[in-house]
Amino acid sequence: MTTTRTDSRGVPTPARAALGARTWTAILLVGLAGQLAWVIENMYLNLFVYDTISTDPAVIAVMVAASAIAATVATLIVGAWSDRLGRRREIIAVGYLAWGVVTAGFGLFGSADASAQAAPVMIASIVAIIALDCVMSVIGSGANDAAFSAWVTDSTVPANRGRVDGWLAIMPLIAMLLVFGLLDPMTQAGQWTAFFAIVGAITAATGIAAWFLVRDRHVPRPRSGVMRAVVDGLRPATVRREPALFLTLAIWSVVGISSQVFLPYVLIYLRYSLQLEAYAIALGIVLILASALSVVAGRVMDRIGKARFLLPAVGVFAAGLMAMAFAHEFAWVIAAATIMMAGMMASIATVSAMTRDHTPADRAGGVQGARMIMAIMLPMVIGPAIGAAVISGAAHTYVELGQSHPVPGPEIFPVAAVVLVFVPALAMLRTRVLRRAGSSDAAEAGTA
Repeated sequence: MTTTRTDSRGVPTPARAALGARTWTAILLVGLAGQLAWVIENMYLNLFVYDTISTDPAVIAVMVAASAIAATVATLIVGAWSDRLGRRREIIAVGYLAWGVVTAGFGLFGSADASAQAAPVMIASIVAIIALDCVMSVIGSGANDAAFSAWVTDSTVPANRGRVDGWLAIMPLIAMLLVFGLLDPMTQAGQWTAFFAIVGAITAATGIAAWFLVRDRHVPRPRSGVMRAVVDGLRPATVRREPALFLTLAIWSVVGISSQVFLPYVLIYLRYSLQLEAYAIALGIVLILASALSVVAGRVMDRIGKARFLLPAVGVFAAGLMAMAFAHEFAWVIAAATIMMAGMMASIATVSAMTRDHTPADRAGGVQGARMIMAIMLPMVIGPAIGAAVISGAAHTYVELGQSHPVPGPEIFPVAAVVLVFVPALAMLRTRVLRRAGSSDAAEAGTA
């Protein structure tokens, strides 16, 4: 028997619903291809810049921050527009196609040689690649973070979101595993042009497939215009009207900031600081183990409740971060990184599913803008800046061809763990808000 519940606007939604094979295929395929592109943007583009343009960690921090701001603006506008349009399929399909073309465009910088560049040429290269990264972020965020994420919310209900977000949370891990296992040798050989072209082609092909796989859901459409919806979604009155939603996003922001303290620099740390020759193999093992644990975590989350699951997941994440600070040998790096990545993915899956539960049925696209600000933009501006400051303060270096270059040290991991201390306080505030509102989630939240 199908029961019903209401969202934060009182719109009835089914409590249980099975997802068909076509919906699952679209979720997994489009989700994975999007994360392949984001792995390139969030991790390998940083390594590419470090290898070929500049070893200054501030350059990476600026690039990450600029792309995050561009992505947030795009998500705010495209998310509200997709709500108003009532169709998300076209935005996903066309957006992924364009996303792939721009990703391949990074290969135009493939012949760069940092050691041979004069200062003006280096500055021009930095400006150009940051600009292209911003263009990629605008297109990718409009297609993935705005349209696709809203479509997933349209297509799911609270009873199955733990499983769905559990799978979506491991997509970055699977994407990293595929890149590390199949394409990383190309980066080590300096074949960056072919590397970007392959990922771009996969992303573009997924856009074509999405045209046939994605079916728009019939959901309430807002009456307000796009820009009014964007402004309304950020007004203080909206925050007061939906405090549980924004407290959940605040928790996501803290988890995101913690992640971004180390993620932009982790490949550089493994390759140049720990000097693990088989770092790609180590990461492959970590990602397989962490992915399996994350899928199991999604099922556990659906059984015991999201709020009850949140703090243990964050605790595992913090434990893994602390372990990474002391892991230097191959086996210990695998063990510590598995705990860290599994905890991070479980934490993100939990707050993502909680956010969908608090999303009004007629504003699934508009909420993605607020999500981008708090879960993506702020973490990607604040986190890498903290990481860069820690790296500069620690002053670890390596010498190549007689030149000294800064490298990340193990200090980035305990600093990332310290950031997570804000999560329990925010979780307690969310519990109080739900209790005062008499929400149907209050009993579950009370156990957090």
